[in-house]
Formats: sequence, structure tokens, C-alpha cells
Amino acid sequence: MVYNLYIFAKSIQIKMSKAEKTRQFIIEQTAELFNKKGYAGTSLSDITSATGLTKGSIYGNFENKDEVAKEVYLYNSKRLQISFTNELNDAMTTREKLFAIIDVYRKTWETNISRGGCPHLNTAVEADDTMPFLKSEVNKNFENWANHFTRILDKGKNQNEIVGSIDSQKYAYQFIALIEGGILLSKTMNNKAHLFNALERIETIIDNELIK
Repeated sequence: MVYNLYIFAKSIQIKMSKAEKTRQFIIEQTAELFNKKGYAGTSLSDITSATGLTKGSIYGNFENKDEVAKEVYLYNSKRLQISFTNELNDAMTTREKLFAIIDVYRKTWETNISRGGCPHLNTAVEADDTMPFLKSEVNKNFENWANHFTRILDKGKNQNEIVGSIDSQKYAYQFIALIEGGILLSKTMNNKAHLFNALERIETIIDNELIK
């Protein structure tokens, strides 16, 4: 997984102009910073310290700090998405796909916490009332995440692996609510057991309510 994320970081630099490479450098160097300190809490001085660039260089590549924040969030979101897709393949059963996604959270807990936690949760909480330009992006990503779960469940129905009468989208959002709630409690209380309990609950739901 680490290797694949490295490939992701390198691939987006292919055929970039010098200006595009500078923008990408700024995004990559500040991704963890924004996720840890928050978008409001990250100052321009923090950005220059993290990148080694001048304020002029930052504003020469981004219109303002808001634009940096948005691009950083999208980068962090994409990196998280790749960590899931790397674990899936078409040969898996529906149950195997769902359990593989859930297991990513167990395997990457320490790494994600060291980077500041879940970028969706962090950004959603901070942007709720103060940064609509970020809130809209978080909404899109939650919808995409739910759609991903929904597609897996709907495909499972078609393959006769999932109970046909279930509401796939309802379960998709239920999974997300349990995951994000578990992350919130675990991070706040510095105890991964809360997340792991939520993940076990999802597995129970899958086996008892969804799988034929």
C-alpha cells in the first residue's frame, strides 16, 4: 500500500510544468500540516516554513490560502481513497470487498492518526459553519463514499450474494456514520478501541443483515 501511494504521488508529477510541480510540492508538503492544525489554524507562515518557499512563491501559485486549503483537502481525500481501492479486486465476493474496506481502518489507524486523523471528519467539523467552499467538497466526498458502498451492495444483489430487499444507500450511510463516529471517539479519547468496536458492529451487520 505504501508503494502504491508513492506511485500516486509520483504519477501526478508526470508531464507537469514547472509551475504545476511547484503547486503540487506545496500541496504535498502542507497536506499533513493542514490536517493536524486545521485550515483556520494553519497560517501563511506555517506554509512557508513547511515548504521552504517565500510568501510570494505561495501566492504566485495560489490565489489565496483558501485555495491551498481546498487543494490540500482534495489531495488528502484522494490519498485516502487510493488506500481503499488498492485492497479491492473484481475476484472478491461482496463480503470480502466490504470486510477489506473495513480492515483498512484497522491497518492504517496509527498512520492516519500520526497524520492528524481522517481528513473528511476534520474538515467537516471545521468547515460546517465557517468555510462553505470546503464544506461543499466534503459533501461531495461523503456522497462519493456512500455511492461506492452502494455500488458494491447493489452488485452483490445482482450476484445473489446480498439480500435483495435491503436499501443499499441506507446501509452505506450507516456504515459511514459508524466509521466516522468511531474515529471521532477514538481520536478524542486516544483509544482505538472505540473505532474497532464500530468496525466490528459493521461486520456484524454485514453478516447478520446483508449476506445471504
